[in-house]
Amino acid sequence: MKNIKKVICVIAAMVILMASMSMFAFAEESTAAAAASGDNAGFAKGMGLLAAAIVTSLAGIGGGIAIAAGAPAAIAANAENPKTFGKSIIFVALGESIILFGFVVSILILQKV
Repeated sequence: MKNIKKVICVIAAMVILMASMSMFAFAEESTAAAAASGDNAGFAKGMGLLAAAIVTSLAGIGGGIAIAAGAPAAIAANAENPKTFGKSIIFVALGESIILFGFVVSILILQKV
């Protein structure tokens, strides 16, 4: 069971990191265009995009770890007593909310850039 948790965490981290690297590639394009014009704002924009990528990837990794720990426990609790479904789904939703908060923060950062 621990191997499945690790695999889920690694897959979630890889997906989030690929998304954040695409944001970073966009940051390099905008920074290169701004550097060609001699503007220092391109560096700030690139760092803002890098910050959004880091926030997104760390939130994805943390949420993946939380879901990987909470979901199997919720399934086991529901298998033993079906009345615990409502309580157990809350723990899984709390893990998913970490990821959503990371996306919200990265969207807020991107609006300021």
